[in-house]
Amino acid sequence: MDQASHAATAWIGTQERPLINPVTGERLVFRKRAADTNGELLEFVISMAPGGFISTPHVHPLAEERFEVGGAPVMLRAGREERLVQPGEMAVVPAGVPHSWWNPSQEESATLIQLRPALNAETMLETFFGLAADGKTNKQGLPNPLHLMVLARAFRNESQPPAPLNWLVAPMSVILAPIGELLGYRARYDKYSGPSRNG
Repeated sequence: MDQASHAATAWIGTQERPLINPVTGERLVFRKRAADTNGELLEFVISMAPGGFISTPHVHPLAEERFEVGGAPVMLRAGREERLVQPGEMAVVPAGVPHSWWNPSQEESATLIQLRPALNAETMLETFFGLAADGKTNKQGLPNPLHLMVLARAFRNESQPPAPLNWLVAPMSVILAPIGELLGYRARYDKYSGPSRNG
């Protein structure tokens, strides 16, 4: 990303203007973006309100995810294992392992997350948080099915549903995403991610 494009998006997901998901109770601040690390790392802090959760269990097929917990403890389910990760502790979820996490306490959690490599997870997060903030998701934080198919196809390298659900979603997204795009649904919006580098 050139300096002008980076400057145009630098205000999104900052401490002054974090990404807010009012549905799941998450607040996100980027610490290191893909452009800062040559795509090797995306680092951000997710603060999660009491009872807050990520929108759905998922798999990062190509990226390792590392959690360093602060504030309140966080419950992490990775594969078949579930454990309460205490403040100051770290957990690593290898690529390909289904996982989800949530804040079971009465205090806010603040978890430092690192994704290696970054891929296009930055845009994916901006889009999901932006749609939720605009009231365009359900109570799980997911958009309507056609829009979800557009996102599933665009971000298939960044995040997928766990099997066996992905055995249905992946081929369905190939068929239904073009229909969603014809109806105006997108995986990326300037409103959420800043001006596109491609004009």
